[in-house]
Amino acid sequence: MTRLTGRALRLTVFVGENDTWHHKPLYSEIVHRAHAAGLAGASVFRGVEGFGASSLIHTSRLLSLSEDLPVAVVIVDTEPRIRAFLPQLDELVTEGLVTLDDCEVLRYTGREDTPGETDTKGKRSL
Repeated sequence: MTRLTGRALRLTVFVGENDTWHHKPLYSEIVHRAHAAGLAGASVFRGVEGFGASSLIHTSRLLSLSEDLPVAVVIVDTEPRIRAFLPQLDELVTEGLVTLDDCEVLRYTGREDTPGETDTKGKRSL
């Protein structure tokens, strides 16, 4: 189990929901690469409304339904581990925004260590 407390770096990648990498959602590829790199964790958040460099507003409101809502991938780990991951984002993110913020981890707990292995989705098998 990864343990993380104290000073850390938060990496946030803002992309569109319809952005792809080799016919897969880009946000999914970022999460899978973060997992493969052994980073502490990654979460994807779908926005309800937003705009970016194109100034086109994307919204989930029924009257102006958009199929390309904003998505944020948030990853928190130690600074050296996050910085080592950045070159992968250079390859993946051709449109979007990548930010880094200092943060402090107060608590990071997962399931108790149990025998077995994790599958590709991070679930434990006994």
